[in-house]
Amino acid sequence: MTKIQNPILTGFHPDPCICRAVEDYYIAVSTFEWFPGVGIYHSKDLKNWRLISRPLNRLSQLNMLGNPDSGGIWAPALSYSDGKFWLIYTDVKVTDGQWKDSHNYLVTCDTIDGDWSEPIHMNSSGFDPSLFHDTDGKKYFLNMLWDHRVGNHNFNGIVLQEYHAESQKLVGKKEIIFKGTDIKLTEAPHLYKINGYYYLLTAEGGTVYDHQATIARSKDIWGPYEVHPENPLISSMQHPRNPLQKAGHASIVHTHTDEWFLMHLVGRPLPKENQPLLDPRGYCPLGRETAIQRLEWRNDWPFVAGGNQPSLEIEGPDMEEVRWEKDYDEKDDFDSETLNPHFQTLRIPLGEETISLKDNPGHLRIYGKESLTSKFTQAFAARRWQHFNFTAETKVAFRPDSFQQAAGLVNYYNTQNWTALHITWDEEKGRILDLTTCDNFTFDRPLKGKEIEIPDDVEYVHLRVEVKTNIYQYSYSFDGQIWELIPVDLYAYKLSDDYIQGGGFFTGAFVGMQCQDTSGEHLHADFDYFLYQPAGE
Repeated sequence: MTKIQNPILTGFHPDPCICRAVEDYYIAVSTFEWFPGVGIYHSKDLKNWRLISRPLNRLSQLNMLGNPDSGGIWAPALSYSDGKFWLIYTDVKVTDGQWKDSHNYLVTCDTIDGDWSEPIHMNSSGFDPSLFHDTDGKKYFLNMLWDHRVGNHNFNGIVLQEYHAESQKLVGKKEIIFKGTDIKLTEAPHLYKINGYYYLLTAEGGTVYDHQATIARSKDIWGPYEVHPENPLISSMQHPRNPLQKAGHASIVHTHTDEWFLMHLVGRPLPKENQPLLDPRGYCPLGRETAIQRLEWRNDWPFVAGGNQPSLEIEGPDMEEVRWEKDYDEKDDFDSETLNPHFQTLRIPLGEETISLKDNPGHLRIYGKESLTSKFTQAFAARRWQHFNFTAETKVAFRPDSFQQAAGLVNYYNTQNWTALHITWDEEKGRILDLTTCDNFTFDRPLKGKEIEIPDDVEYVHLRVEVKTNIYQYSYSFDGQIWELIPVDLYAYKLSDDYIQGGGFFTGAFVGMQCQDTSGEHLHADFDYFLYQPAGE
């Protein structure tokens, strides 16, 4: 048997839902405000995974224009039944205050990488929905129930209702079947029927360092549910030195080789050097990632092999290893007709009028739109940080004539936390390189008065960022050979869930290419390539 190293999906890949279709395995993960919505990964051996689908790729399925940071797609649930795939997802429209306005939808597809259907609205009573296909042919819809009333706990339990597939609507009674344990914050329900029991797997404790997976069982789908005698099923809460923290929000798979595995999210904190100790366990700029554990059964209860905390390495299933070709090139020369699916945009798709591979072949042309603080139309294409140490680089041609026009390389968490090395314009110096930082909505220009003037005969400027665990730095080159370091140390921990002010943020750091033109003239920038190159870790 092979050994599997955790995490299996590095970088921002939270809330994993595992689905088996015969001898193929798929994981769906949350994407929040990043478009297209939902990432689905494929494996034949539970070890090697490739991105195979982003199913919510049309505005008719998902329109997040104006959605808040960390709104959008929460906890998709993927299943396979009746010869097709079923995907349940939430679009969260409001995150602040007493309400969580969240709308739950269903889409289906005969093939995992095909065109998914138009959405069916299910309900809006809470988030983290899932669909259970019972052995008698009935289907049931679950979600956590949100209680906005002042004085009540917001997490009001897990609600269950039958779904009638032919009429495409929920029918019959809806009842709270599980109120959770004293840990509270009960969410992320998944139902399984195994050996005559219904098993209800939930997440509790909040998706930070007190996170856990709770499991309960009942002979009746409507309950009552008995909690696991050694609950939680998995957690890092009692294990502060475990390198895999935040363990929770899990799902279960029974393999075609008659083995059992648990997929769950984790976070890997940075080393604590050069960081303020605002959070005792540190900061996770790679976001919440996906890990796998082996399950064992005793007395009709599942247990994580080796104990109820995550392991960095596990024994894989009794399957032949199947390795995929890379689903992205380290250097993308933009020679294809479509953008690699590892790149995403914010909230909405960007049409050819905003981002184009055709207008200047061999380039990604981006027409300037709104600022990096906008929750509406940003002209920004980015990919996840997936390593603690990496280099990202691009080459851009841009001729601004206004300080309102800027294009370049961006490292981004959300609208309130980012840094950007941009080509822009100054009334006295003309075309310049400038660095802008946004730190919990406090803005700075570390190069003010020392901006880098770009010679008139330079068409392309090369831009680079080197991320070295806790610190990252920008560099530039006018010829692609001689590089100049910008002597400003920037801190990776500031692009993490754990640093962001106000809480309730759930994504991870991204790096990418942006063009903005707040004059409204839509000036374009041409990006010749994009490089993402991991360093040794």
